[in-house]
Amino acid sequence: MKTEAITLISFGYFEKGLLSQIEKDVSAEFSVAVYTRNGHLDLTEFYDPGRNQYDANRLLKKIGELSTTGASKTLGLFNVDLFIPILTYIYGQAFLNGCCGIASVFRLKNERYGLKRNDKVFVDRFRKEVIHELGHMFGLIHCTNPVCVMRSSTYVEDIDQKSHHFCPNCRAGLQYGTE
Repeated sequence: MKTEAITLISFGYFEKGLLSQIEKDVSAEFSVAVYTRNGHLDLTEFYDPGRNQYDANRLLKKIGELSTTGASKTLGLFNVDLFIPILTYIYGQAFLNGCCGIASVFRLKNERYGLKRNDKVFVDRFRKEVIHELGHMFGLIHCTNPVCVMRSSTYVEDIDQKSHHFCPNCRAGLQYGTE
């Protein structure tokens, strides 16, 4: 079944205009309809007090339960600090060739690192992370091209160095399904 739409579900507060900008950017990059809606989820069950973070694996599973079926991809958007057991933190996570993923803005703002606020940099980082996680959902693995959006990012500086576009190899590898 051919992918017909991408749904971005906002779980929490995001600055005015941010989600509409991300929606436009995602639609342009994937050439499919993108919809944004608000979601409500009690995040306390995903909180790990020992780490003072939220369990990304459990959140991803929950988004999978909430996602629409059929030819749609669903990405949950959060403003909490995410972790998986083998990493100190992550920006997002998705099922490879799956229907769902998650991304968080928590570690994307300059202020988090003692730097001056820069909304342009923040939006650019978030755009890249959303497109990156959706890339996994469309069948892509991490890329070695330093400017490809599918390049793995350990630090925000890594995010800043890449583009929000797919390199030619990754673009060719996107799996939209069959008609």
